[in-house]
Amino acid sequence: MKLVLASKNAHKLVEMKDILSQLGMEVVLESDVGVDVDVEETGATFEENAYLKAHAVMEASGLPAIADDSGLCVDALNGAPGVYSARYGGPGLDDAGRYKLLLENMRGQLDRRCKFVSAICCCFPNGDRVEARGECAGTLAYAPKGEDGFGYDPIFFVPGLKKTFAELSPEEKNAISHRGNALKAFREKLETYLKK
Repeated sequence: MKLVLASKNAHKLVEMKDILSQLGMEVVLESDVGVDVDVEETGATFEENAYLKAHAVMEASGLPAIADDSGLCVDALNGAPGVYSARYGGPGLDDAGRYKLLLENMRGQLDRRCKFVSAICCCFPNGDRVEARGECAGTLAYAPKGEDGFGYDPIFFVPGLKKTFAELSPEEKNAISHRGNALKAFREKLETYLKK
């Protein structure tokens, strides 16, 4: 089965392919099927935004579409940046600009607890949908470390591994990450759905 990823993020494509290829799923970008959809993420939750993206791309392509909405939720900031993680600080910032702003906003804050959250939604042309959620708890580092990953990975510290996400190999990260956890749950739900 071919799933269209409702994202232009090549990093997400790699992570999705790694995990869903084990189910015999082919995951392709919107551009691979001649679709270019910009979806306004107006949802108040990760789940709502994932559905908005997957549904819009499914309608445009006529194929099953999968979307992930994810972000970093910091306890000391009442869950911010949350659903606004990719837009934190406004449109002028890149990944490094966003995590530097977050570190600045956390200056002097001793409670560094945070979690990454990922909500996945797959919409099918017949109106069905399969959804899953995954989380990964950690703490905010005081400075970025590591060269791999993307987004907030250089400042997301995993105490059990004593490394940031950006210091982990893709395999190590997928084994514990919010998206990895969400995709594992999604894969189980999808297997059940496909057996119907």
